[in-house]
Amino acid sequence: MCGVIGVLGPPGSRAADLLYLGLYALQHRGEESCGMAVSDGGRVHLGKGMGLVPDVFNRERLAELPGPMGIGHVRYSTTGASYAVNAQPLLAYTSRGPVAVAHNGDLVNARELRVQLQRAGSVFQTTTDSEVILNLFARFGDDDPDTAAMRTMAAIRGGYAVVMLTRDRLLAFRDPYGIRPLCWGRAGDAFIIASESCALTALGVDEVHEVLPGELLSVDAGGVRRRRLPAAADDRAPCAFEYIYFSRPDSELLERNVHLVRKAIGRRLYEERPVEADVVIAAPDSGTSAAMGFAEAAGIPFEIGLVKNRYVGRTFIHPEEGMRHLAVKVKLNPNRQVLKGKRVVVLDDSIVRGTTSRRTVALVREAGAREVHMYVAAPPFLYPCYYGVDISSRKELIAAQRILEEIRDFIGADSLYYLSVEGLCQAVGVRPEGLCLACMTGVYPEPVPEEDVAHKHALEGIEHCG
Repeated sequence: MCGVIGVLGPPGSRAADLLYLGLYALQHRGEESCGMAVSDGGRVHLGKGMGLVPDVFNRERLAELPGPMGIGHVRYSTTGASYAVNAQPLLAYTSRGPVAVAHNGDLVNARELRVQLQRAGSVFQTTTDSEVILNLFARFGDDDPDTAAMRTMAAIRGGYAVVMLTRDRLLAFRDPYGIRPLCWGRAGDAFIIASESCALTALGVDEVHEVLPGELLSVDAGGVRRRRLPAAADDRAPCAFEYIYFSRPDSELLERNVHLVRKAIGRRLYEERPVEADVVIAAPDSGTSAAMGFAEAAGIPFEIGLVKNRYVGRTFIHPEEGMRHLAVKVKLNPNRQVLKGKRVVVLDDSIVRGTTSRRTVALVREAGAREVHMYVAAPPFLYPCYYGVDISSRKELIAAQRILEEIRDFIGADSLYYLSVEGLCQAVGVRPEGLCLACMTGVYPEPVPEEDVAHKHALEGIEHCG
């Protein structure tokens, strides 16, 4: 996941205030750490830390970040541990002055490039592949920043959306297949670029534009310049999981509203596998839109059957062993009067390891449900992702290890049905080539080196920033 944002406002404005609000809108993309780097035209000021946006930044800390131009990041690491040193943006002092970078995605050739850079004398302070991007850009210090960014793009491979900051310039670029999302727009005199349109509209942008696959945007006081890699793909391949789970429901991807796509997924699920039931509920919150579509197609009432405690985040401290069964219910509690004695359809966005679905089904049964039918708004995950999704090894994917009936038995449902690949594409409204479906089909838009495949299976190596 991860979310990135960049802002260039008029002279005398404060980019940090807009970055703060924009990062708030992108908080769903990463809760481990956040940060921003802001330029006042002479210095680049850096602020970041572990935790949520309001935990890291208050008024006093924002006041320490003056300047009209900056970039920001919310982080969700896809492999390895979460360390403060890996919080972004990363800031380095190069031959062209201070340069900061924030990145969403994974580079499939990160380790190869890292070794080359280290042999050439580069020093790394973090374990993220984002620092590879920063070192490459710095290595092209004799070029103007736009050319250095283009040369960096030509060297890296994988799924990425990147924002960079120099003293006087904002740079943003996206991978040649458009796997990771990136869009831009204007709010008055401010230029804003972000991972999702929800952040732009929250900041007052009326007209949202997509950063094209393989495109570089360079923004400074002289305006916006756009360049594109010659190798950029004619057919986009955005990550299908953006539609299924990552993006906020009010965002738009390829001019398609995410909530409406998820409703279409729910309708398609019912068309593919009708069921007799009394009530449809969602595994909150990512299954809600699909559950609404399913209920509409089936003519079955949609209800709030599971209530999520919105004050419990990733930092929730689990109590001792004897209390852990209660900790589950503190985070997610069944609405008994809705579920008791009912034949219940549960809509979830996906099943990765199966443990969450198992707990969900158990909660619904404990509340007195007569039947529990699990419907999944994504096809089975069968292959690792190398582009920024936390699907790291086939050993961790229950669908790659067990047949459908074994999965149904493991999660404890009366029936289990996954959306078909064809149904997903129909709901999104694109041909299969128009989405990255690699984790479902094993067909990777960007070829993955064999050594990276071995690394992914072994769950070793440097840390990527999703």
